[in-house]
Amino acid sequence: MFTVYILYSSVHHKKYIGYTTDLIQRFYSHNKLATKGYTIKYRPWVVIHTEIFESKEMASAREKSLKSGKGREWIKDSIIPQYRAIGFI
Repeated sequence: MFTVYILYSSVHHKKYIGYTTDLIQRFYSHNKLATKGYTIKYRPWVVIHTEIFESKEMASAREKSLKSGKGREWIKDSIIPQYRAIGFI
């Protein structure tokens, strides 16, 4: 199983989109373990959205669609406001 995920840094108002087979370990890596890369500059991160796929190809395609203009617009207009409404971010 593959998980497509969206992370959000409320401190820096940044989002990150990725996919993995082990969301808990990957999330820990983004927030604690990594020593280089995009995500270390904008810690701390919270998971604001996940989707599960049976194949790597399907997960990769969904990640690519979320990184497109329409995908980013959907995140900005639909996902982020839900979490702001409940005071999570």
